[in-house]
Amino acid sequence: MSETVRRATELIELVASGSRTLREISEHFEVHRSTVFRQLKTLESAGFLVHRDDGTWAIGMRLVAIGQQAVDELDLRRIAHPALRELHRHVGSTVHLAQLIGDGVYYVDKVEDTDGVRMSSRVGGQVDAARTGVGTAILAHLPAPERTRLLDAEDARGTSASHDRAALERRLGDIRRRGWSADDGEFEEFVNCVAVPVVSSGGRIHGAVSISAIRAVRPLTELRGELGRLQTCAADIARQLG
Repeated sequence: MSETVRRATELIELVASGSRTLREISEHFEVHRSTVFRQLKTLESAGFLVHRDDGTWAIGMRLVAIGQQAVDELDLRRIAHPALRELHRHVGSTVHLAQLIGDGVYYVDKVEDTDGVRMSSRVGGQVDAARTGVGTAILAHLPAPERTRLLDAEDARGTSASHDRAALERRLGDIRRRGWSADDGEFEEFVNCVAVPVVSSGGRIHGAVSISAIRAVRPLTELRGELGRLQTCAADIARQLG
């Protein structure tokens, strides 16, 4: 990757995590403000960034439109969304859909109440595969070489603490046998979830569906009581995928 393209992607990723001032951006990259300003103006002219009246830089609508178009073209999300909404109607808690894309697991859909406690997760956000319910549900059903590739990529990116591979393999074996996974505050201390894989009739793993809730509101024991509905939802999605 050329230096110019690399810096452009890093600028976009930084601003996507929260609007920034020119000073904050230049300090983050340890580059002179004039250099960063030229790069920001180039991205602004392309519609990828916008310079707000308060002096901060934020994601531009062109990038938002491109991202939405990419999400809309994901077959899994398009097929699964009605089933996710139906599941949410019954369980009330936040419902996530995750998918393995390239060398990472990403949230590709999410249904939650607009007037309740909002989860920090977002569509398009990358999942810590080894420490989340959807992540381990997918890992457990991947062929060993793919699982190793994914975990190696996560370790290289530094997105998670290095994994105890032997302990993780034992856990994934348990998940494969019982058909569901759980996250009892392992990724976010105050959140728990149960998750099941979306596996087609041919044994291909397409993704995973989860129900998440604040632990103080719905403990893991209560969420496990929703496993029947969750498994029905995943099976319905898998049937439509073929």
